[in-house]
Order: sequence, then C-alpha cells, then structure tokens
Amino acid sequence: MTTASVKRRRLPGAELLSKTGGLQRVTLITGLVLVAGFVLVAVFAPLLAPYGLAQNTADGVAFVPQQGPSAEHWFGTSVRSEDVLSRVLFGARTALLVIAISVTLSLLVGVPLGLLSGYVGRWVDKTLVLIMDAIYAFPSLLLAIVVSIVVAGGTSSSLGGMLSAAIAITVVYVPQYFRVVRNATVAVKTEPYVDAARVTGASTTRIMFRHILSNVTGSLPVIVTINAADAILTLAALGFLGFGIEPTQAAEWGYDLNKALNDVSNGIWWTSIFPGTAIVLVVLGMTLVGESLDETLNPLLRTRRAVTSADKETVDE
Repeated sequence: MTTASVKRRRLPGAELLSKTGGLQRVTLITGLVLVAGFVLVAVFAPLLAPYGLAQNTADGVAFVPQQGPSAEHWFGTSVRSEDVLSRVLFGARTALLVIAISVTLSLLVGVPLGLLSGYVGRWVDKTLVLIMDAIYAFPSLLLAIVVSIVVAGGTSSSLGGMLSAAIAITVVYVPQYFRVVRNATVAVKTEPYVDAARVTGASTTRIMFRHILSNVTGSLPVIVTINAADAILTLAALGFLGFGIEPTQAAEWGYDLNKALNDVSNGIWWTSIFPGTAIVLVVLGMTLVGESLDETLNPLLRTRRAVTSADKETVDE
C-alpha cells in the first residue's frame, strides 16, 4: 500500500466524495465550501470583525448613521450607526450556535422517542404518533413564535435568547426525526439479528440503542443538513418579526433586515443586501450539501443512476 493511498483513506469525507461525479461532485464541493466558510466566519467572528456587534463609536467619535461603504466601514453603517460588516460577521456566530443547539436537541429528543415508539408499539406508539402529528399540523413559523414567547417572552439576553430560539426551532423539527426513526424501526425490529438479540436476553434499551439505532439512522445526515438550512430561515423570521434576541446582546440577520426595511425605499441598499446575502449563501450551501448527500446515500437514487448509466452504455454500444 502506497503512502498516497493511506493519506487518501485518512482524509475525512474522501470516500463520500469518491462516490460522486460530474455535476453532483461540483454541487457537493460548492456546498461544503460555503458551509466551511460560514463555520470559520462564525468561529473567528471576534477576530474578523473590525468593531463590536453593537458598537457605534470609535475613539470617542460616533459613527455616521446610514453611511455608505467606505474604507472605515466596508459594508457601511446601519440606521443605529452600527458597522454592518461587524453585524454580519457576529450574526454568523449567532446562527451557528442556534443551529448547533436546535439540531442537537432535536436529535436527542426525536431519535429516542422514534426508537421507543417503533420498537415497543401498542399504546405507546399510538400516543407518541398522535402527539407528533398534532405538533406537525401546526404551521412551523407560528409554532416557533408561540414557543419563543412562552420560553423567553419573545426577547432575551444573549444566551437566553439563543436558547429560546433554539428550543422554538427544536419543537418544530422533533416530529421529523421521530417519524423517520420510528418508521425505520418498525421495518427492522423483526429482522433476524433483532430476534437473536432478544433471545439472548438483551434488554429493550440495549436492543434499541445497540442493535437497531445504527441501522435506522442512515438518512439522518440528510435531514440534519436540510433542517439546518431551514433553521437559518426560521431564526431570521423570528428576528424579523421581533421575537428574536436583543440586538445589543447578539447580532441576528433577521432583525437587521427588519431595521433595513425603510432604508430600501430611500436608496440605502447596503443595510439589507449584506445580511440578506449572508442568509442566502448559508442556506444555499447547506441545501447543496443536503441534496448531494441524499443523492449519494439514498439507495433508490443510486440504483436509478446505475440503471441509467447501464442503459446509456448499451445505447452507445
């Protein structure tokens, strides 16, 4: 085995990348680049931002409100005299933290409940399915607003506001993870390896988390990326409607877009273009990654591509 092959195997995601080709590989790489850029900006926001997230003075001199892009303020200033570039950079950190918390909570709640419902069945399954269907029937944004109001009164401090927004988004996405895991568990709980574990005296908890879990979570990475993209939009919507985080505690793109509404009619474009572009790029990157993962990991789509390729080769011959 050569050194090059060893390095290739050790590269994270190299095997996944090798399964793609053509436009699909370009799509995946583009999405990964956008997502990686978003994460790096979020992590290093305090180092990259020229000013604080709510700073409107420097050296005792107040910033000019709604000033156009310049050497001092590359993205201009807002109506609150804040540096737009700094707000955009710190907004990435807020978005990343909310996504991380909401997706983690959704997985920790939805996956175990799906396993329990699918494996145990009976009244437990009926009760959980009824609850999840009731939650899923609510319009997602309306549900997020209600939960945000209940948790933190609509506005809060930095950590409290992020947590309330994350919990609001979590409630929206738990039924999706529950449904996927529950349906997959129902399909595999009668497999021979599950019966063998049951015969050997393994407990219900061990069977669910040791034998079933690894076989029902194959599609979760795709759902995580799609939900992460949707979480950005939900967070922006909460901030836009005024149910987000206090602007002096954390930067949030949706809130900044709300404050830029009047600027658009006055020809002041920079206060809305840059936060809006940030939202578009992050959502686009996560969507591209999610769609590429779906095409790569979905057995049905792989089979269709293989059949299509074989038919094409036959026609060419």
